[in-house]
Amino acid sequence: MKILDFYIIRKFLLTFVTAISLIIIIVIVVDVSENIQDFLDGKAPLMEIITGYYLNFIPYFVNLFSPLFTFIAVIYFTSKLSGKSEIVAMFNAGMSLYRMLLPYLLSAIMIGIMSFYLSNFLIPITSSRLLAFKEKYVSRQVRAKQADNHMKLAPNTYAYVHYWDNINSTGYDFWYEKFDENGVKYKISAESIVWDSTSSSWQLSNYVKRYFNGIDEKVEHGITMDTVFNISPDDFVWIKSGVDLMSYSEIREFIEKEKEKGSDRVKHYEVEKHRRIAFPFSTIILTVVGMCVSSRKSRQGMGVHLLVGLVISFSFILLMQMSQVFAIFGGVPVVLSIWVPNILYSILCVGLLLTTPK
Repeated sequence: MKILDFYIIRKFLLTFVTAISLIIIIVIVVDVSENIQDFLDGKAPLMEIITGYYLNFIPYFVNLFSPLFTFIAVIYFTSKLSGKSEIVAMFNAGMSLYRMLLPYLLSAIMIGIMSFYLSNFLIPITSSRLLAFKEKYVSRQVRAKQADNHMKLAPNTYAYVHYWDNINSTGYDFWYEKFDENGVKYKISAESIVWDSTSSSWQLSNYVKRYFNGIDEKVEHGITMDTVFNISPDDFVWIKSGVDLMSYSEIREFIEKEKEKGSDRVKHYEVEKHRRIAFPFSTIILTVVGMCVSSRKSRQGMGVHLLVGLVISFSFILLMQMSQVFAIFGGVPVVLSIWVPNILYSILCVGLLLTTPK
């Protein structure tokens, strides 16, 4: 490491911190304007708003904007170096493009490690604190009504609720089925199913029991029945923000449990799991792309570099969002879909490295 390396690293990180700080300030101002009435209605103390809401609010947005503003930071300060002919001086002194890339990569790796830590360890903690604040003062946590819940309770046991109301802990159009090698062995259907928290049991209303033994069938009807299933009310509710509350290990354990149940929401969690790994790598890729684009001196100045940089960065973000949709709804394997943007822009990276003057 030489003085020049430390100079580039300092410029890189200082520009990144400045840019990300400015956008966070703007986001906070906008959020305050949107939520100030809710804070007043909930009588939230000022210190709780600062420590319980905004200090836990910041890490999520720092991580969200880090690849974009890493790229913008690289474009900005490298264009300034190029405009002052400092890069030309480095090349004249015998430094190659690949050697100049070293401090950029070190800085990008630092930001990538920070992003990985935020996504997998810190944000789950701050998100749970943020959720606690909202439930206490804002009351915006969604108690969702979920439709079409399928679950696998055991290798040959399945349950289904067509409509679940989490406010009343009530499900409608309930089925419970057990299978053997010959097909359905036992089935319960009920008009509604209600959770009794005092006895940790379920009450079925207007139920029908069916026992199957070959071609023979035994049917029982009833108005109400109390019973126990290997199901809890939480199994029927999936709140999207809940995925943000899971750490690196927790989300993996949860996915395994959901697979055992046969849940149709596994892909949502797998997308988040792989996104948390792919996201930090995008920081490194965009850094190399930004350095190659802005290291060429342009007569039009920094504006051209910034324009090209914004087009590339926003196309990358758009591709990342599209890849998540394809992973969930398009039948594309999750791993491939989430990593496609990084793979495509890695190819762009190699092409730019080969064609950039050295």
